[in-house]
Amino acid sequence: MEVRELPTSGGLLDRICGAGASAVLLTWKEAASEAGRRALATLAVRDDAPRVIVLGDHETAEERSDLIAIGAATVLAEDVPGRRITEALEAVASARADGKGGKPLTGGERTEPRLSDFLSRSPTMREFLDVVEQVADSDSLLLIAGETGVGKEHLARAIHAESARAKAPFVTLNCGALPEGLLESELFGHEAGAYTGAKERHAGHFEQADGGTIFLDEIGELPRHLQVRLLNVLQRHELQRLGGEEPITLDVRVMAATNRDLEADVREGRFREDLYYRLNVVPLVIPPLRERREDLPGLVGSFIRHFRERLDRKKVEGIDAGALGLLVAHAWPGNLRELINVIERAMLLCRGDRIRRADLPADLGGSLATKADAGLPLPDRWLERPLSEVKKQVTELFERRYLTRLLEQNAGRIGDTAVKAGIVPRTLYEKMRRHGLRKEDYR
Repeated sequence: MEVRELPTSGGLLDRICGAGASAVLLTWKEAASEAGRRALATLAVRDDAPRVIVLGDHETAEERSDLIAIGAATVLAEDVPGRRITEALEAVASARADGKGGKPLTGGERTEPRLSDFLSRSPTMREFLDVVEQVADSDSLLLIAGETGVGKEHLARAIHAESARAKAPFVTLNCGALPEGLLESELFGHEAGAYTGAKERHAGHFEQADGGTIFLDEIGELPRHLQVRLLNVLQRHELQRLGGEEPITLDVRVMAATNRDLEADVREGRFREDLYYRLNVVPLVIPPLRERREDLPGLVGSFIRHFRERLDRKKVEGIDAGALGLLVAHAWPGNLRELINVIERAMLLCRGDRIRRADLPADLGGSLATKADAGLPLPDRWLERPLSEVKKQVTELFERRYLTRLLEQNAGRIGDTAVKAGIVPRTLYEKMRRHGLRKEDYR
């Protein structure tokens, strides 16, 4: 594989694009800088952009998740051997060249999403999906909320695909990824001569979505004056292009998404109250991954199968019980997007037929599972949460780790494990189901 340095002149985005590569390696310092974060966000919405691998060893799980959420393909530790970094670059570049290296599964997968993609063993998630199914085939405005990386756009695409508008366009716009001046034109369009440089008429995203669905991601980042224009469009079902005089009638279903607390933004004057209530006709709050741990074994298996083909790692058949235990115990601040990144990284670095603990990030989770022998960990993020929430999470993590160790010790035998735990087999089965544990994984 040919290795080239990035051009030395120009901004970071221009240098990355000017390299003419399918995959680019950035240092943690470069990627986490203001210029790096802008470059990652811009590249994430370009289908022909190179994939960016970040190399760094000082980041926390939250910081790593943040870069992945912005658009990094994966994050590798600095102490990974050079040959393994080369293998990772080759695999990513090869997948990109073969047309398999598109957007992350939760972001812009071009295969047709369906609500069946969200099938779940979690009672919390099943209740959520019951509501989704009731509104999928309507024309109601939807506000999809949830933490970074839970799959808000994927859900929006699935709802569109299950609606009567399925054959019409699905158009997306990230309200936080574009400069304010460009954002207005991209939303509502402009006429030739509307401003300096506007040489011809441009149909905005609302017009492009006519008859179908428009998905406004990061709606909380929309500037106040554009919030007024958006409210008018929602109420009147028509718009005027910049520089235009005639109203244009629209038939568009609107879905918006945010990871912000819009109610707090309304109270603090950052978001218009009337627009909030107009958008919040049917609020859908996707549960974070840590609240549906029962789904982790199935998700891990699904992503392994996906990357086995995408990265040509057909020798990797699965994951061993110890590694799966770490994944189930992790807090997943980056949710599905972080899980996808961790599995992709593990598939790139795995040398055997099963993913093992050594293939996972060394600091995975900062949880009891990763530091059980080093005393009780106290991550900084816990200090920002109420004691009752932290206590509940610590209890769940300890119970999960305790049962994992007992199942490993007893080769998955339910009777022996229940006796040592001092509980009846039925109670053990209930706890295993809640924590996503299967006796077959320990035999």
